[in-house]
Formats: sequence, C-alpha cells, structure tokens
Amino acid sequence: AAAAAAAMTQFLPPNLLALFAPRDPVPFLPPLEKLPHEKHHSQPYSGIARFVSHFEDPRDAPPPTRAETREERMERKRREKIERRQQEVENELKMWDPHNDPNAQGDAFKTLFVARVNYDTTESKLRREFEVYGPIKRIYMVYNKRTGKPRGYAFIEYEHERDMHSAYKHADGKKIDGRRVLVDVERGRTVKGWRPRRLGGGLGGTRRGGADVNIKHSGRDDAPRYDERDRDRERDRDRRELSERSRERDKERERRRSRSRERRRPRSRSREKEERKVHNSRERSREKDKDKDRDRKRRSRSRDRKRERDRDRDKDKKEERTDVEQPEAGDAPHNDPPPVEAVCEPVEPKPEPEEKNRERGERDRERDRDKERDRDRDRDRDRRRSHRDRDKDKDRDRDRRRDRDRDRDRDHKRDRDRDRDRDRNKEADKLQDNGASEQFEEGSLDLYIDLESQPAEGYMLPENGYQMEPPAEGY
Repeated sequence: AAAAAAAMTQFLPPNLLALFAPRDPVPFLPPLEKLPHEKHHSQPYSGIARFVSHFEDPRDAPPPTRAETREERMERKRREKIERRQQEVENELKMWDPHNDPNAQGDAFKTLFVARVNYDTTESKLRREFEVYGPIKRIYMVYNKRTGKPRGYAFIEYEHERDMHSAYKHADGKKIDGRRVLVDVERGRTVKGWRPRRLGGGLGGTRRGGADVNIKHSGRDDAPRYDERDRDRERDRDRRELSERSRERDKERERRRSRSRERRRPRSRSREKEERKVHNSRERSREKDKDKDRDRKRRSRSRDRKRERDRDRDKDKKEERTDVEQPEAGDAPHNDPPPVEAVCEPVEPKPEPEEKNRERGERDRERDRDKERDRDRDRDRDRRRSHRDRDKDKDRDRDRRRDRDRDRDRDHKRDRDRDRDRDRNKEADKLQDNGASEQFEEGSLDLYIDLESQPAEGYMLPENGYQMEPPAEGY
C-alpha cells in the first residue's frame, strides 16, 4: 500500500507536491565565546552627582502648574452656562414686544390666562368649564412648535370684561381633568415692565434657585388662595376619596365575583337537569320508535293471521257447500239421469274430521304463542320504563334531600346566631341587675320599693329576650 501511495504521488500537481517537499536544513552558527553576564565592562555604573552642575537654577524655573479637579470643572461649566443664558435672555428681551406679537390678539383686558392645564384637556373641555362665567369669544391654546404637543397653558378671551373678572375671582384652583388650574389676568400687555417666565419674570418662586430657595407651591401674589393647611386638607381629601373609590371598587368586584359564583352553581345544576331531560327525551323517543316498529310488526302479523283464518274459513264453507249439494246414492231416483255437473266435475274426497281438528288446534296454539310473545315483550317494556322512572325518582329524591339539607343548615345557623344574641342580652341584663342592686343597697328602702314597683323603660323589650303578650282587645 505504501509503495502504491508513493507511486501515486508523482501524478500530483506541483502545488500539492510542494506540501510534501522537505524543509531547508538549519543553518550552522558558531558558539559564543562568553555570555552577556560573563563579560566584564570597562567602565562601572555611577550616579548623577557629576551631572548636578549642569541642572537649571530653581530660582529661574517657572511656577508649577495645578490640574483642575472634577468639581471645579463642573462649577466652571455651570457658570459658563449661566453666563450664556443671561446673554441669550438679554438678547431676547431686546427683541420681545408683546404689543406687536401676532399671536396676541383681541382685548387684553378681557383675556384670561389659564396655567397648569392637563395635557389631555381639549379646547372644548376648557370652553365648557369656563362658559359658566360668561360667553367666550376666543380660546387660544399654546402648543410646542417643534413637537406639536400642548404646553399646559391657554388664553381665554371673554365677550365682556365683567365675565373675565368673575372667572378671575372664582375659577382659580378649579380642578379640570384631575389637575387644579391657575387663573390670572394677561399681564404681558396690561402690566408695564412685565417679563414672562422664560425671560426671567413671572409669578411665584418655584424657579429661583436650589431646593432651599424655591417654594413648592406658587400662585397669584395678589390673592393666595391655598396655604399649607388648605393644601394638606385638599391632599387628605383626595387621598380619602381615592381610598373610598378603591374600597368601593373592591366591594363591587367581590360582589360581582359572588354573583358570578351564585349564577354558576344553579347554571351547572340546571345544565345537568337539561342534559338529563334531553337524554330522557331521546330515550323516550327511541322507545317510542321501537314500540311503533313493534306495533307495526304485530299489526302486520295479526293481519296475516286474520287473512289466513278468513281463507281457511272460506275453504271450510266451500267444502260444506259441496257436501250439501252432493246427494246420497240411495236417495236419487232410478229413472232420473245423473246431472251433467256431477258426471263432468271430479268430486274431491271429504276430509276427515280428525284432520280438521288437528289443523284448528295447531292454529290455536300458534295464536297463543304469538299472544304470549307479545305479552312478554310488553312486560319487558314496562320493566324498562319502571327502571327509568325509578332512576328519575332517585335523582328527584337526591335533589330534594340536598335542598332540605341546605335549608336545615341555614336554619341551624340562624338559630345559633339568635341564641348567641339572646345570651349576650341576658349577660347585659345581669350586669344591669347587679349594678342596680348595688345602687339599691346604698339607697333607702322606700326608693327600693318604688323602683321595684316601676320597672325601668326598655328593660322588658323583646330584643332583651322577653316575650311580650299582645294587648287584649277592648282596652
């Protein structure tokens, strides 16, 4: 095999033969005289003492540079950002002119400013909420120009200035879609030197600085309607309403579950009854079909038997008639010629009476066997029906027994609760009797007699366990 493989290698292409070619021999290198650590250096290692005179004078060196820390870098960027923002605000203030704003239309003294509006609140919702104070001429809701989403405030222009004053007075703090709105007049065109919040103005102190400077709730400066106590009261009321709503929701859910359970139980029972009824009706219809087939077969058999009996009866009558018509030999006169019919027709031999009786007995026995078979079939059908009726009675008795047990358990529970309430009332009466007896011992004998003769009101009431007799008629 090796020789065959060696013989086959000469037929391989050059690129495959190059894989089987031997490597080049390893080149020979002369050995080293000494290893590097064995060589002796001509000059030993020395320090830098002789180079100190070439160093720079420390007095002529520049001061060392200090690196900026992370906190200093963040503070520097914050200052730069504030300075850039101040510069931008100054540039925008030079360009801001509310009287020439194309979006600010209508009479400024009839326009109402509404802030903190829910983002889901629509213009029709705002109109419905603020039309109660007077007719509205125009509503302008402010949207973000880039995203198209609402910014949470709007301007409402009324037909009359008194309606705007009424809304300004009564609509502040009104809850719309779960949020309390802030209502104010339009100050951009009515207050001199007014600046909006984005340019460093506005009302309130929620954006003055840090958490130690800002306040959590801002409103109108002229009429602060909600202080801390009112806000706490509103918060508690909202929390109470939320808890009551969740409790009502849980009760409704539990009521719905119990209702579905109660509905499911009789439904399953009624479904079983319906299935049993359907099954019984199917069995009944099947039995009826069987009875019909059986009756049809019986009628057909009885019809065949009747036809056979009629045929036998006709045959017997015909034979008797032929016997009567044939005269005896002694009775016929000698001078009369024999009739032509008697000479031409062959006379059948008269059957023996024993054979007739035997045939009639066989027919009677066959008829009795059929009657016995029909009677057995009717008896089997009645037995099957009785079994079905017995099963129905068993199911009905089981349902009646289950209902009776349920009613008994309910009555027992009601009696036990009534006995427990009666025992509690008796214990309370005993405690009252003990207290009254102690007071009587401390009092005088006359007072004891008076109290004994006049029982206390409400003591002999039925809820205390006493049975009151109905008053007699006529009094």
